[in-house]
Amino acid sequence: MEGKEEDVRLGANKFSERQPIGTSAQTSKDYKEPPPAPLFEPGELKSWSFYRAGIAEFVATFLFLYITVLTVMGVSSSKSKCTTVGVQGIAWAFGGMIFALVYCTAGISGGHINPAVTFGLFLARKLSLTRAIFYMVMQCLGAICGAGVVKGFEGHAKYELLGGGANSVNLGYTKRAGLGAEIVGTFVLVYTVFSTTDAKRNARDSHVPILAPLPIGFAVFLVHLATIPITGTGINPARSLGAAIIFNKDKAWDDMWIFWVGPFIGATLAAIYHQIVIRAIPFRARP
Repeated sequence: MEGKEEDVRLGANKFSERQPIGTSAQTSKDYKEPPPAPLFEPGELKSWSFYRAGIAEFVATFLFLYITVLTVMGVSSSKSKCTTVGVQGIAWAFGGMIFALVYCTAGISGGHINPAVTFGLFLARKLSLTRAIFYMVMQCLGAICGAGVVKGFEGHAKYELLGGGANSVNLGYTKRAGLGAEIVGTFVLVYTVFSTTDAKRNARDSHVPILAPLPIGFAVFLVHLATIPITGTGINPARSLGAAIIFNKDKAWDDMWIFWVGPFIGATLAAIYHQIVIRAIPFRARP
């Protein structure tokens, strides 16, 4: 028994707690902070990797809209909630596709698949303005094509009857409530993206295997559960724009500003919170 106690004491001394509960984060710099991306990087335009990343964003957003809008329309066409996947199924479709697509494209483009995510990362100087604009354009084009393929499969009449998977503020909610839901929902998503891709966190928690696409996809799933009843959940301007362009009815355009302004405000707040409050980058002493 004494031998076992000695082993426990030895192990406690040898493998001390790296960050005891209730203490602040480590102060020793055991990671390498990546340099901020330049605002303009003309050299990117001559690189194949730049265009390859844009194509990856296009294809990923195309597949994202194809699967998710089909799921939404499948639920809309059902006469009984018992015969369809329901709201939970829609949330799983969005979250699951983000998980799969981020996993597939993270090593090529970073796996943004969302102009709000791209905008938030641009504000944090994680990518150049050139790349950010290119990504947003490719994401929107991919979303339009994905929604267009869904319409081709469903047929014009059925597609319009089921609403085309377009976002709008639902009855019983004000536009202010819809805007607030989009801001908070996008904040959750972009903050999760920052946290799971943080260089310091990866170094500090390297002993804990973290698959970044998993918490990002799970965040999308949870936000959809909360906000589908309010706005149908946008938190992705490309997703809202693609469905609206193909559906092309007043209902889809009336609230479109909410699905752009809300996500961009949410992304901005997430970038400010993570960079200034969590990481305190502007207050860090320069070596």
